[in-house]
Parts: sequence; C-alpha cells; structure tokens
Amino acid sequence: MMMFSSNTIKTVLKASSLAILLSCSNTTEDWTTQTSGIVWPAAPAEARISHLRSFSTPEEVGIYPGFWQRVGEFFTGEEDRKLIRPMSVAVTPDRKIYVADPDVNGVHLFDLEDDEYDLITEIDGYTFVSPVALAIGKDNSILVADSVLGSIFQIDPDGDRVTKLISDKELKRPTGIAYSKSTGNIYVSDTTNHQVRIYSKDGILVKTIGERGSEYGQLNYPTYLWLDADENLLVTDSLNFRVQRFDKEGKFLNLFGQPGNAAGNLARPKGIASSKYGDIFVVDALFNAVQIFNSQGNLLLPIGHQGQQAGEFWLPTGIFITDKNEIFIADSFNRRVQILGYVKM
Repeated sequence: MMMFSSNTIKTVLKASSLAILLSCSNTTEDWTTQTSGIVWPAAPAEARISHLRSFSTPEEVGIYPGFWQRVGEFFTGEEDRKLIRPMSVAVTPDRKIYVADPDVNGVHLFDLEDDEYDLITEIDGYTFVSPVALAIGKDNSILVADSVLGSIFQIDPDGDRVTKLISDKELKRPTGIAYSKSTGNIYVSDTTNHQVRIYSKDGILVKTIGERGSEYGQLNYPTYLWLDADENLLVTDSLNFRVQRFDKEGKFLNLFGQPGNAAGNLARPKGIASSKYGDIFVVDALFNAVQIFNSQGNLLLPIGHQGQQAGEFWLPTGIFITDKNEIFIADSFNRRVQILGYVKM
C-alpha cells in the first residue's frame, strides 16, 4: 500500500483548501461595469470606447480548478491552460467564451456560468489541426473553421461533442465563417479559392460568391466574415485592402477601404464585426489596431497601437461583438483576449 508523509498530506490539503476557496469566486459579474481607465478617444475629447479587461487564463476570468483537479495536478503537474495564439473569439448569450487557438490545436472554452474551463481538441476520434475562425450556430452551438483540415466542425451547445458539419473537397482553405439565423445557411470564406461559399444547414453547397480580382464583387484572399443586423455579409477582402458587403443571397452591395499607412486606410485587415448601432469594427494586424467605421465606410475612431500594455495590440486577428455590445478581440501575439465596451453613443 502506498504511504504518504505527513508533509505531503499537509501540502495536498493546503492546495485543496485553496482551490475550494478560489472556486467559490463570483464569475458572473457584469463586464460593462468594469473598466481599466483606458478610453478612446483620449481626453479632452469625449470618450466613446473603454478598455474593460484582458485575459489569457481561466483564473483571469474567475475560473479556478476544482478540488479533484487540484489534487490530480499536485501529483501529475499543472495543466497548461493559457492562450498561446488566439485567432478568433465567439461568445454565446449564456456566457460561454470560445477562443480558437491553432498553436494548441484546439478551442478554449471559458464557461462563466458554470465556472468551468475546457480545451476542446477531439473531433470524432481525431484532433483539430488549425482552428482559426468561429461563429455561433444553431441553438448556441459553435461553428469552427479548420484551415488545414479544410472542413467546418460544430461544437454542441454544452461543449461536450464535436462533429464534422461540412467536408467539401472543393473547400481548400476556410479562414472565416458566419451563420444566418433566418435561413440556417453557413458562409465560409475560402481564402485560396478567392471566394465565399454558402452552404445549407445540412452542409450542401448552395452558392459561391466571387472570383479572384479587384473589381466590385471580386475577391483577393478573403479572410474573416460577419453578418450584420440585416444579415448582410461583411467580407474582409484582405489583399484588396478593403471590406465588401453583400446581401445574404450574395449580391454585391458596396465596399470601403484602400491600401495606405494612415488611419482610415487598411494595411492587413483581418477580423470584422458590427455593433447594434451599425458601427463596423475592422482589426488590422499590420497597424496593430482596431478601426471603427460607420455603415458608409467613413472612419469614426482608431483604437490602439503596437505594444503589450492594456489597450495595445500585437498582430491582432479576430473580433466578436455581443448583443450587449461587448467587444472581444483576439490579441494574437500578446497571447490574450482584450475586452472593450461602449462608454456612450
């Protein structure tokens, strides 16, 4: 029979007691009541956007290991629970934060309601390779685009099961995804095919949008996608240095953006999202910033610059805006997610 010294037992009990205390912390606080004090634009101008917080680990959002997990980690070593290269974020109404992280071949799940963390890697018996984009699907399931596997997967609403949803041999490099609540259609940007592919809820190809080029409706390495409040499709047309808007049937509507190194131009546009006010947020990895445009594509406000402090960015990529207008940004090379909020409109 294995015997433990009194010192070992005391250490286990001490660690376990701490875990119990920490696991009781409140994780359902209102994000919008907190701020780091950083705002944009800076004084004396009237503040419009504030920095709320950043996180890289479950503990930084109030999620701590439970009793038995701490006991297990005491003997086997602590589990690595940090973000390594977050690329995309999705947040469900029931306060589950999903972060796609290709450097750990998985999707981090921070469940703020149930105080739980998980790293989702299994896909029907094999693993993610390069999950780079997320979207909320039917019943708060999560859609995942894996750019290397060339497939779209679905994580069930509980985060317990992952299934392959779309496996199309013509889909080469999926890097963006969006879901229509009204039709159930799934929009996927196929970057190396220079098009957006529209699939039915059953994974059947319905239509393709675009071909390589720089004319209206043509695309040049499209990446991230977003459906606005009217379910018009916003496409980051990355190497045309612009954003294009299509209706949900794929008809071209308008565009904005041009190459340049000044605010209002686009250098390496990545993530895109819109708020309920109609503002369009574009993440620019080369500028290390987020730029806010109105619905006509006019610059409203630039946010951030290169750095590692709160409100600074280093090669940011994905962005997600909740129904409460909380703004989650995947700050990739800083290995964190930053959260912003509106001060007032």
